[in-house]
Amino acid sequence: MYLTKIKICGITNLEDALAAVHVGADLLGFIFYPKSPRYIEPEQAISIIRKIPTFVDTVGVFVNPTAEQIHEINEQGWLNWIQLHGEETPEFCDSLHWMNTRTMKAIRVQKKEDIDKALIYRTDALLLDTHVKGQYGGTGKTFDWTLLDHLPRRIFLSGGITPDNVMKAVELGVYGIDVNSGIESEPGRKDLDKMKRLFENISHVTGGKVRA
Repeated sequence: MYLTKIKICGITNLEDALAAVHVGADLLGFIFYPKSPRYIEPEQAISIIRKIPTFVDTVGVFVNPTAEQIHEINEQGWLNWIQLHGEETPEFCDSLHWMNTRTMKAIRVQKKEDIDKALIYRTDALLLDTHVKGQYGGTGKTFDWTLLDHLPRRIFLSGGITPDNVMKAVELGVYGIDVNSGIESEPGRKDLDKMKRLFENISHVTGGKVRA
């Protein structure tokens, strides 16, 4: 494991999940947004989670859900994190504090003010993603990382991270990075060679070792 947490998102199958764990992922993300090309049925996600080590955190990704939809999946006890990736309000996020599961609010960034406004959310972490009109993540595009001139909160960096730019992402000193389309062969299928190269490049910064 690395000092910078590595989240591999958009997991849709057991092979990709086990490969991500094998090379060193700290968190695996499962997308419960039906319009996403990486959507996975909750029952299928649970069947995968049952087969991965408990030291790897699991993240359920929701877009503009109701509290009831979150509760229905979360009460089964397989998720460590709830990630909210839509237009959820601070009040809605606060309403989930009764859960044992940690919460992460995704903010789509266009300008510095978007990052400043994100600080009104009292979630356990923030995830900063690239703003692309009409899309909730998985865009393959980065935003201007120079906007991250201070990191007052537990921040995950997302949006367009690939094996080629991951070293720069880690060097920013964020709490974690979130990788999805940058290591795919097609939406919902990870490219195992790209994923291994991603972790090899991370190790150049952190001094960690990629599992063989």
